[in-house]
Amino acid sequence: MEGMVAKWYTTNTGKSLDEFAKLAQRIAGQLPAGSTVLEVAPGPGYFCIELAKLDRTYSITGLDISHTFVEIASRKATEAGVHVDFRQGSASSMPFVDNTFDFLLCRAAFKNFGQPVGALQEMRRVLKPGGRGLIIDLRKDASIEEINHEVEGMGLGAINRILTKLTFRTMLLKSAYTKEQFRYMLSQASFRSADIQEDGIGFEISMAK
Repeated sequence: MEGMVAKWYTTNTGKSLDEFAKLAQRIAGQLPAGSTVLEVAPGPGYFCIELAKLDRTYSITGLDISHTFVEIASRKATEAGVHVDFRQGSASSMPFVDNTFDFLLCRAAFKNFGQPVGALQEMRRVLKPGGRGLIIDLRKDASIEEINHEVEGMGLGAINRILTKLTFRTMLLKSAYTKEQFRYMLSQASFRSADIQEDGIGFEISMAK
């Protein structure tokens, strides 16, 4: 996403800031002080910023293909008074050396990657031995009823609710993966362990190097 589309997405997702805060609190409860954290495709950077607020000893990086999102996220981090290193780059060719991060998150973005297996392999490469990754994304078999219920709980205005539901139906579901597809891709990435759990309209995929 670039330009006005990225700005629309930033405004829309910003209305669910409490969800990013809750996720940050959950992850912070699992990470010791001084941990190195990477978010792949952070978009506007809400999770990274919320995590940085909780513990300023974390070294947090966000990598996004979108120049617009990198600019937006960097500005929001500055406004929040926290340091996050937002960089532009591809999930399938990350600009980091091996064994860099203790923890990695990819939320609501994996289905958009052009080289999903390559992205998984890169995630494993940049994690430290014993490092953990978490992918949160949409299930391809999520029903329209489940999606409508989820969107209704997002606190959006009438027009944005309609647009968001339409986006799910016409775009997001088409690019999402089934559990079987995820298992196959994970088998090619050589993680020490991987677990897939259904959560609402999506999956939580936990990986360990």
